[in-house]
Amino acid sequence: MLYIKSLSNIRAMAEGGRLLFETLELLKSEIRPGISTKDLNKSAECFIIKNGAVPGFKGYGGFPAGVCISINQEVIHGIPSDRVLKRGDIVSLDAGVYYKGFHTDAARTYAVGETSSQARALIEATERSFFEGMLQARAGRRISDISHAVEEYIKPFGYGIVRDFTGHGVGFELHEDPAIPNYGRPGRGLRIQEGMTLAIEPMITLGSGDVKILEDGWTTVTSDGSYAAHYENTVAIIDGAPVILTAPDVSI
Repeated sequence: MLYIKSLSNIRAMAEGGRLLFETLELLKSEIRPGISTKDLNKSAECFIIKNGAVPGFKGYGGFPAGVCISINQEVIHGIPSDRVLKRGDIVSLDAGVYYKGFHTDAARTYAVGETSSQARALIEATERSFFEGMLQARAGRRISDISHAVEEYIKPFGYGIVRDFTGHGVGFELHEDPAIPNYGRPGRGLRIQEGMTLAIEPMITLGSGDVKILEDGWTTVTSDGSYAAHYENTVAIIDGAPVILTAPDVSI
């Protein structure tokens, strides 16, 4: 279902979004060879709870943790475990915060120490494609304008775009309408409106965009074993323009 948010709703989301930004920054500072994904998740959950919020992912659809932690060829929904990070890995952190009745959602991909130039370039291009898409998130434009901008930015690199999972609306629920693919022709789909809150999230790979889900029912990996990167923010449409809510300082 599609929900349009009031300014007071969006201000509350920005408070939760700031906490989510700080959570991801905390995890970034803790990433190092030898740390387990279970310990990273514990750190995030404790930080969120200490600040009066709830880890938005924990228990959602039965997911057992507050952060999805996906390594190398894992694209999304990796379950934290005793697995430790190794130098040269890349790790995607996808987390949500539930605060004052609203969800926010954000993701980052980081290198663990020195990694390959190809992996670094993938991480940078994935982040940049988010901003290219976000620039199209303006009142009066179409959802597919966001999708098209992401695809057009990624296409020259020859990277794969994951098509089986998309961005989405977010706020009252963790997943709301509309779906926001990372590919497609412009000028199609729902018209973007004032008060929409959107989770825009490119998921990009070094190989094919085809993915499969492992036996745990969650962890989604590239079918060809290629590395993947993920970048996401929660964005609100205010005065017709996009504003990132999962950020340190948001003036609304």
